Amino acid sequence: MTDSTFEIFLQAPPGLEPLLAEEAREKGFLTPTPVPGGVTTRGGWEDVWRANLELRGAGRVLVRIGSFMAFHLAQLDKRAHKFPWAELLRPGETVRVDVSCRRSKIYHAGAAKQRIETALEAFGARIAGDTVQDEESDAEAGIEALTLKVRIEDNEVIFSLDSSGAPLHRRGTKQFVGKAPMRETLAALFLRACGYDGREPVYDPMCGSGTFVLEAASIAAGRAPGLSRGFAFERLASFDATRWQALRDAASGSATPELRFAGSDRDAGAVAGANANAARARLGDLATFHHAAVSDAAPLEGPPGLVIVNPPYGGRIGNKKLLYGLHGALGETLRRNFRGWRVGIVTSEAGLARATGLPVTPWGPPVPHGGLKITLFTAPPIT
Repeated sequence: MTDSTFEIFLQAPPGLEPLLAEEAREKGFLTPTPVPGGVTTRGGWEDVWRANLELRGAGRVLVRIGSFMAFHLAQLDKRAHKFPWAELLRPGETVRVDVSCRRSKIYHAGAAKQRIETALEAFGARIAGDTVQDEESDAEAGIEALTLKVRIEDNEVIFSLDSSGAPLHRRGTKQFVGKAPMRETLAALFLRACGYDGREPVYDPMCGSGTFVLEAASIAAGRAPGLSRGFAFERLASFDATRWQALRDAASGSATPELRFAGSDRDAGAVAGANANAARARLGDLATFHHAAVSDAAPLEGPPGLVIVNPPYGGRIGNKKLLYGLHGALGETLRRNFRGWRVGIVTSEAGLARATGLPVTPWGPPVPHGGLKITLFTAPPIT
């Protein structure tokens, strides 16, 4: 822990790591490098805070806080006790320990976990229980555990802290969630894949809870995604409330774009929920949602932009045979009312995307989502 910087791992959906690396590069993080499951970079604690606050595509931010070699449990026990926990944790903090072992002489994850937990207790930490009952009891008491991830690989013991706490797609503003919701982090990466940069309007004709539209409006307003929530790092010994508030103030977003963002849905309850989500996110002046069938979708006045939609694709919602007609109607509406607009369609079925009659092409590989594999299909401006 003598080094003032350390490795930071930004979690991303498999297949979308380059998009997150691009975002991290734009935000000034040091040499972000795509790796399976995320992006690595280096920095200090303020970089960790800023990654949680500002990065839209990251699912979690893990911090590699230290490592040492250990070839047997006694050595692990001794070195875990000597680890400088006081530089990281406050006494009395609740910690959950997750251990994995691979290609190491220490091969019993349970035994390794017990040794590390003993060292943490000797420091003064409280160990979170492993059972569902323990978790429920802690939740009722308002206790949220910090997660220490331990990887023992090739006899190297690597400690990483989850600095985020709750997954980062939980922006802290969405209370209404529709059917088959898309995570905000994934929506942000798909917007980036479509070339969206906040300088054009966005419309979603099957908006559900409004995720795509609200992410787009927040980007245009320059408002950081983490402003309305708390993070696990606020409970670490390294946390400085004054410096953190300065970062928050700088990321609060002062832009007032003239663009307007909109969505529609045939479900009146979804529309009401999306408008309530917009109000909670302080985006009600930029983003609005109204009740309309797909065939009645039409853009607001203004320049063309991006239509992006996550329609039903039969895996969890809807009869797949009937969905071809729905996608055909979507394509017809877009050709009639959205000339000049680019299109992004998220689906698990290439045939459904092609049923729109638009010249769609897949962007990147299929991405895991809710037990399915989904792909973003894009189309150039409609003529």
